[in-house]
Amino acid sequence: MRRLRTRLTGALLAVLALTTAGCGGASPAGTGAQSTGAKAEANRVEPLAGKPDPDLPVTVRSADGGKVTVGKADRVVPLSGSLGELVFTLGLGDRVVARDITATFAQAAKLPVVTRGHDVSAESVLSLRPDLVLAETTTGPAEAMDQIRAAGIPVLVVAPARGLEDVDPRIEAVAAALGVPSAGKALTDRTERRIAAVRKGVPHEEEKPRVAFLYLRGSASVYLIGGKGSGATSLIEAAGGVDAGAESGLAKDFTTITSEALVKAAPDAILVMSKGLESVGGVDGLVKIPGIAETPAGADRRIVSIEDGALLSYGPRTDQVLKSVVAQLYEGDAA
Repeated sequence: MRRLRTRLTGALLAVLALTTAGCGGASPAGTGAQSTGAKAEANRVEPLAGKPDPDLPVTVRSADGGKVTVGKADRVVPLSGSLGELVFTLGLGDRVVARDITATFAQAAKLPVVTRGHDVSAESVLSLRPDLVLAETTTGPAEAMDQIRAAGIPVLVVAPARGLEDVDPRIEAVAAALGVPSAGKALTDRTERRIAAVRKGVPHEEEKPRVAFLYLRGSASVYLIGGKGSGATSLIEAAGGVDAGAESGLAKDFTTITSEALVKAAPDAILVMSKGLESVGGVDGLVKIPGIAETPAGADRRIVSIEDGALLSYGPRTDQVLKSVVAQLYEGDAA
């Protein structure tokens, strides 16, 4: 359970790695917002206007406690989808030479996959002759990362994203390593402005909707409810809701779904990843999971579905994710 918890909360790369390996091709069924939730955000990143000119070399602090000197960044390998998204959004996507399987946005589609979450291939990475490797604190295995470092490749480790407060630090860390701090500042400003605009339009209901975040992988019989530290609390609260799992006293990041836990959480709405929802057969299949139909959310079929690679990435597209959550939560349709 500890390994699964690390994957789920450390970074979205492992979440989508499980998605790809564990989901079948079932189509969503039933009625409700699930049919359009995954379409709420065009699966593309929006680079900053203009093209920044990296000012290198630079020496920056890595989240693993060390310092990393980057001499050039002509060939960059981000080992998570969210880090790849940051490089592309900063306007340096043409320097990215590989991707993690969780980089699902359109601009990265043709890049070779060199890692699947915790399954980094050092040989594949090194074969691409990178100038810089970007990693999460959960990236592994450790032996592969050590092999990359031993080859003399700078490896910048970035602290994980667990909430809205992590958006700016991650942008700034990547921008600094790429030698484009001004672009980083411009991107943080843009992202903050867009998130603030979405939050301004959130309905202020007298009784905040209780939202439970469920992690579903039907083909692997994995059915979890998020609690404190799941990574979804910040997003749910920004959308004007209450994290039902955390508020009901679930201390763990994720807990196996039981009827008792669902009754105690009593969610008015359920937040899921789109492929997870597909894996259980859409809303029709979701409400067949024991206890779901007995919740207000299950009875009303009030489901909020967001594309896997975007939901918990907490990056430049978070405003789009938040906008979709708000639209589905209050209007029953995608933004």
